[in-house]
Amino acid sequence: MANITNRKTIQIEWGDCDPAQIVFYPRYLAYFDACTTALFRKAGLSKRQMLKTYQIVGIPLVDLRASFKAPSRFSDTVIVESEITEWRRSSFCVHHRLFNKNVLAVECFEIRVWAVTSEADPERIESRPVPREVIEKFSAEDNPDATHRKSRRKRR
Repeated sequence: MANITNRKTIQIEWGDCDPAQIVFYPRYLAYFDACTTALFRKAGLSKRQMLKTYQIVGIPLVDLRASFKAPSRFSDTVIVESEITEWRRSSFCVHHRLFNKNVLAVECFEIRVWAVTSEADPERIESRPVPREVIEKFSAEDNPDATHRKSRRKRR
């Protein structure tokens, strides 16, 4: 089963950088968070729709690992490729690769949880199993947009 990969182009802005005009590392985490949202959108799941349909509070980040391999600077245009590499009962793993001029500059691995408000304590959140229909939307074979691109690629 092929997974959906999303590609997002990001223009590095002045406010993303430190005084040396290199991207300040927390900005990468903001990029990757936006890329996870874009990945779900590509699978046909807007954040607003997920919150309403599945009664979740979100998909919070619970574990993170990043490797910084090459700097990105003010005015660079970078491309982030994101995909879900593993589905677990109530969590999933997202892999982001940020390329600058076709060179892998940053690699990030996230673990996120499908989270709802706790029935026992409304001030807390807790995990719930990820619905099967959500997982199925990430299969390229089940996603019409990805299937269309895949068949178009084969014809070339």
